[in-house]
Amino acid sequence: MKRLGSRRQLGALVGAVVLVGAGGWFAGTQVRSPADAAASHRAPKAGPVTVEVERRSLTATVVATGTVAFTSPRPLSLAGSVGTGAVTSPAGEGSEQRVTKAPVAGTKVKEGDVLMTVNGRPVLALAGPVPMYRAMGPGATGDDVKQLQKALRRLGFDPGSSGGTFGRATATAVTNWYRNKGYEAQQPSAEDQQQLGQLQQAVSSAQEALLTTRSADADDGAGTGGGTGTGTGGKASTGTETGAGTGTGAETSTETRTDTQSSTDRQVQAIQLRSAQKSLDMANNALSSFQATYGTKVPAGEVVFFPELPVRLDKVTVKTGDAPSGPVGTVTGSELLVEAAVPGEDAELLRRGMPVEVTTTGGEKVKGKVEAIGSAADTSGTQGGDGGAASEGSGTGAADASDGAADTDAAGTSGTDGASGASGPGPVQLRISIPDPGPLAGQAEASVKVTIGVGASDGKVLTVPLAAIRTSADGKARVQVERDGGVRDVSVTVGLSAAGLVEVKPAGGTLEQGDKVVVGK
Repeated sequence: MKRLGSRRQLGALVGAVVLVGAGGWFAGTQVRSPADAAASHRAPKAGPVTVEVERRSLTATVVATGTVAFTSPRPLSLAGSVGTGAVTSPAGEGSEQRVTKAPVAGTKVKEGDVLMTVNGRPVLALAGPVPMYRAMGPGATGDDVKQLQKALRRLGFDPGSSGGTFGRATATAVTNWYRNKGYEAQQPSAEDQQQLGQLQQAVSSAQEALLTTRSADADDGAGTGGGTGTGTGGKASTGTETGAGTGTGAETSTETRTDTQSSTDRQVQAIQLRSAQKSLDMANNALSSFQATYGTKVPAGEVVFFPELPVRLDKVTVKTGDAPSGPVGTVTGSELLVEAAVPGEDAELLRRGMPVEVTTTGGEKVKGKVEAIGSAADTSGTQGGDGGAASEGSGTGAADASDGAADTDAAGTSGTDGASGASGPGPVQLRISIPDPGPLAGQAEASVKVTIGVGASDGKVLTVPLAAIRTSADGKARVQVERDGGVRDVSVTVGLSAAGLVEVKPAGGTLEQGDKVVVGK
């Protein structure tokens, strides 16, 4: 029993020694001197940072952020006042112009539509390049009248001749057009009627004065003739030999005075007749001139001519009750475009007509093309469009074609100048047309991504990172290739670059796919 106990004690002692030794070994592995710790954190020996040469296709692109907008924005304003309504309106009624029905943003406006109403009168839309600038009525002539006549004909109201003179047929067409829209055309006002009456009265007064003057002249002529006859008769019957000398002298003096007075009276009467006739002529001329412009009119504020239709009411700046002075809103074309800006150095790569990929925030893609670059792409100002009038019977199409050709030519010239002159760091404006808006419809002012392809490699080519290209003192490009445990220079010709990669062709030495080129140390 004692021997068994001794063996157990010996085993316990050996186990304790082993345990203590293991603990000491573990502690020794975890505890290091400061020198050992510093040595373990020392950076490894420096060496070159390399990237493998790849064979792939390259496509160079210009990427920008754009905004969806509508084409051809221009301010909308009225050229003058609307009419005063019924002819029985008292003087001064309607002089205070107030919007009674405001235009509605987002509305698509076609030819003949009512844009808004002012004082209960309509403001109507017509197509034509000549802006409304005056009231048109009987006797008016000009290109604006011709434009009105063509518009009336397109709407189905025959104005008679389209020669540019506002006659009775044009007035009838205007009256029928207004009635078709639920309104009465502007007829002569109370002031016009009063002026017509005054002019007619002036003619009557002048005629009466002329007749009175002629009657007085006739009476004076008859009295002068009778006196002369009587005097002559008395001279023949009463003359005697005794008083012949004295009697003859007295009669001669009387006749001289009578003749002189008659001559003066006749001159005065002639002057009075001429004056009366002149007054009548002037009154007739005034009446004729006024009558030539008396009748149905189109007030300056009741028609707005647009270079092309339809248009879209983009923004409205007036509400019911406001005075329609200044711009009342903004109209645009009904087509969509994308406006963007790119750095000057990127703009040098762009040309009109280049295809564009537009990506919405939801990832949907739409095709477009570069329409204008630089100053030609600035759509913030009023667009032109004062081109020639549309040909007879052509409707708005001919005017649109003429305006479009002018815009294309202007955009082409400015676009080229904008691209070639954009050498500075400043941004350059782009206008991108969207033939088929697709998912962009209804997304005006939305932000989109614009991607323009400016070049592509001819199939798959050798590519290296731009950081791998080094330029020698002689201006030649080269790359450093890690090979056989060292680094060797290989001359290359640089091609297309895109997405941080550049196409290279070995110009001296060899360079293959999989080779490692140095991009840093």
